Amino acid sequence: MRAPTSSRQSRRLRPQSFEGWLLGLLGKRLAATGARLRLHNGLEAGFDGANPAVRLTIQDDRALLGLILNPEIEFGEAYVDGRLQIEGDLACFLDVLFRRGSHETLGSRLVSRWLDWVQRNTLRGSRANIHRHYDLNTEFYKLWLDSRLVYTCAYFANPSMTLEDAQIAKMDYVCRKLQLRPGETVVEAGCGWGALSLHIAREYRATVRAFNISKEQIAFARKEARKAGLENQVEFIEDDYRNVSGRYDAFVSVGMLEHVGRNHYGELAGVIGRSLKNSGRGLLHFIGRNSPRPLNAWIRKRIFPGAYPPALREAIEFLEPLDVSVVDVENLREHYAWTLQHWLDRFEKSSRRVAEMFGEEFVRLWRLYLAGSLAGFRSGSMQLFQLLFAGADCKAIPATRDHLYIKNDTADKELKWMRASA
Repeated sequence: MRAPTSSRQSRRLRPQSFEGWLLGLLGKRLAATGARLRLHNGLEAGFDGANPAVRLTIQDDRALLGLILNPEIEFGEAYVDGRLQIEGDLACFLDVLFRRGSHETLGSRLVSRWLDWVQRNTLRGSRANIHRHYDLNTEFYKLWLDSRLVYTCAYFANPSMTLEDAQIAKMDYVCRKLQLRPGETVVEAGCGWGALSLHIAREYRATVRAFNISKEQIAFARKEARKAGLENQVEFIEDDYRNVSGRYDAFVSVGMLEHVGRNHYGELAGVIGRSLKNSGRGLLHFIGRNSPRPLNAWIRKRIFPGAYPPALREAIEFLEPLDVSVVDVENLREHYAWTLQHWLDRFEKSSRRVAEMFGEEFVRLWRLYLAGSLAGFRSGSMQLFQLLFAGADCKAIPATRDHLYIKNDTADKELKWMRASA
């Protein structure tokens, strides 16, 4: 005679309903993540051990059906709404999920194409897209970014560095790659809150014109320039990168290429071509992919409208019509994972204040965005490229990379002497 099973085992192993069948199907899809699933009526599926990596509680049938039919959209929507509750390390769960590859559905493809249309990066569309993310509230970003509000990948010479030191190191790393010298002219396309432009002016004695279409960021950057006494050396311009004018020794763009959109790469190439001197050099620092594919539709819908992280070859291809040479390419993916871990930790410590500012749903929205981004860079589904290029007559780029890594070497001493005597 067979021994009776417990009611929990019965609910888990012999579901008698359509929703039980769906839950079992979802449990199989998530088996590799070590997740334990629980439905609002007590049905359970997934990991059978004592210590599941995460526990997912699905509060209604709509969320369950959405996670089966359109997980790319419904996972985020249900989590933000509170219809999906997650206990455990969210970033680690997503890391394993991303390593298994994405499951594009008809629903996500339709949403992606609709977003392509409504979030076009025209002059007007770009301003609206940037406003939705960067003009939220500077006080919000102060809660979890570094003190200079650098909202791009830091550079960790060693993993124990503080976020503040790593962001300064990143800015100096960019300047070292460009081999900036006192008295040179630099144009920055998409300057954020102005930290890099101010660093260039203060530490390298160059003159900078910086373009940005975020009102909040430009206002903050101008205030910082006045406080530092650099307003005559740095000009912050509230305008689109497509309206850059003048000729410069260096062109730099950190974290903007993701917002250009692949249909507008020709316009960016035109800006670089007309603004960079034949002896000049430029640097693109951007989130990218190993191969061309759209950004997650939920991220585009809720966090970064109009965004598209290009594959490395797409970035190189739009430079091909220009008379420039790609002289250095580097992937700093692991550095961005470390950066995002700092941001996520700081965000969690400030979550109560964030909830007071925007509400609990907003906290879940940004927690998922930051944890998902961290998982993306850990798993390798997202990359962080730095691409250095130079004009045909450029003589500034050294033949080796020693200037990037050797502290107090001859080149560094020469640069310090030039700064002091300028």
